[in-house]
Amino acid sequence: MARIDYIDDPNAPAINSVVPSVVCAVRDEAGRVLLIHKVDNDLWALPGGGHEPGESIVDTVVREVREETGVEVEVVGFVGTYTNPRHVMAYDDGEVRQQFSLCFLGRQIGGSPREDGTESKEVRWVRPEDVPGLNIHPSMRMRIEHALDSGRTVPYLG
Repeated sequence: MARIDYIDDPNAPAINSVVPSVVCAVRDEAGRVLLIHKVDNDLWALPGGGHEPGESIVDTVVREVREETGVEVEVVGFVGTYTNPRHVMAYDDGEVRQQFSLCFLGRQIGGSPREDGTESKEVRWVRPEDVPGLNIHPSMRMRIEHALDSGRTVPYLG
């Protein structure tokens, strides 16, 4: 399913959906962060996805990272909430979703990176200094920057 992201765009379509979702910043021993090249919008992002009925939010993080990357994680921290009503995602099925994302920190405990072909077309460990050169939506870039900022002591609330 194709997706178009709008941010601070007065011509964005009207929101008709809010779906709680998660992303996870997973770092390896070398300090690299696990990123996926998404199929739906052709942008780089942290792995993640929608919260499903019957799951704890931590279960959602673990499941989504495994599904999209092949990496098994444990959640070790919380980065923040990202609920900007001016960030709108329009899907080709007519859904127009407001951003509602919780960002977590994760630690790899197993598995190895692989793309799933459905949501991710590439999965890669990326050095923090290489992140600025990737095509990343501004909202996702903010989450990545917050997750990589070792000086942050409180979660982002936005």
